[in-house]
Amino acid sequence: MEKIIMTNSADLYGRSLGFPPQVGPNGQMLWSSGESNVRESICIILCTRPGERVLQPDFGCGLDRYLFEPNNTSTLRLIQEEVKRAIIRWEPRVALNDIHVSVNPADQRAVDIAIYYTLIAIQKREQLNLTFMQQV
Repeated sequence: MEKIIMTNSADLYGRSLGFPPQVGPNGQMLWSSGESNVRESICIILCTRPGERVLQPDFGCGLDRYLFEPNNTSTLRLIQEEVKRAIIRWEPRVALNDIHVSVNPADQRAVDIAIYYTLIAIQKREQLNLTFMQQV
């Protein structure tokens, strides 16, 4: 007879300090685990500029290079490719399904990024929405 061992998502996806860092009511740092850990990891990847981490100088996405670019189709496509490249390289727990990048309808300086991915271990589809503000 085959034995089936059930694991929870914290076991599958690990545990780390939450992002953004927060202190709980007991005065201790809040931790992130499971599926939210993956979501937060993607945010960290996209918010980190290559060269920021001393021991991993290639880590990150480099969206800051688009801060002063015109908010047009070409820039949106470059942002989309940059996000795709960074997630594929730095987040092995997900399979990237699609990325939509568009100008934010409420603020023409902002870019909305919708990331569609599948959590590989449990084959669950997820979506992460971020807004990136350009300085034009």
